[in-house]
Amino acid sequence: MTNNTNVNLVTGATGTVGREIVRELLGRGLSVRALTRDPAKADFPDGVEVVRGDLADPASLAPALEGVTGLHLITFDGGAFAELRTGPEIVELAVKAGVHRITVLNGGGDTPLQDAVKAGGAAHGIAWTVLMPVEFMANALEWADGIRAGDSVREPFTGRLSAMVHEGDIGAVAAVALSEDGHGGRSYLITGPEALTIQDKADALAGARGQKIEVVELTEAQAVEEWRAAGQPEHVIGFLLEVYGNTPPEGRTPVGTVEEVTGRPARTFAQWAAEHAEVFRRV
Repeated sequence: MTNNTNVNLVTGATGTVGREIVRELLGRGLSVRALTRDPAKADFPDGVEVVRGDLADPASLAPALEGVTGLHLITFDGGAFAELRTGPEIVELAVKAGVHRITVLNGGGDTPLQDAVKAGGAAHGIAWTVLMPVEFMANALEWADGIRAGDSVREPFTGRLSAMVHEGDIGAVAAVALSEDGHGGRSYLITGPEALTIQDKADALAGARGQKIEVVELTEAQAVEEWRAAGQPEHVIGFLLEVYGNTPPEGRTPVGTVEEVTGRPARTFAQWAAEHAEVFRRV
């Protein structure tokens, strides 16, 4: 275990956002420890200390928290994807370890772990920050197979708007909150700089890959049929119909959190598309 001071422990480190938090913290010259249930499968840049642990098993976190001052948490079990109810135990361990700051990635709505962090932070003087990102730009990767094979995007509700956010910007906001004062007791809604339709996204991807992309609008029934064929559980299908058919204002209204917290503008979807163009090019 490293003896460096001001170590930041990132849980959910192998996930879409977790990897970006690790990257951003490293870019700030900070010591980073990545928690994973299977270190043998982890792949991180040089300088990252990989440790074994499981948020569903708080006792496994004690060694990983040694010397940690900044802690990033997710609110669900990385194995079963169920809401974590181990928050009180995790907060107790964090207090004993001397953690000063905690960020919590919120997937929508209050959770038992988030509630425990807020209560524990208030009781023990830990600065907590809740990160509330809207749709990830990385979700567009779900279109990659259809675009490569058929030059098309097949979706319902194609006129819906999304203020989708670059996952790197979520990581940047988290890194600031973990390493700087002034963010305790704050809940940050994190969006991109634009509200985009499906056509807007397809056009950006087409421009990035240099090949046209057709948008095919599905009916609700067609979408449900395709999602079921792809193996989506019924509760996920219900959620998709609800959020796509009636996107809440928070999900489609750009806010300036990224620039306010990090000092630079939020990245556009065109930038994201350029970074991932190869994934979408025709086979």
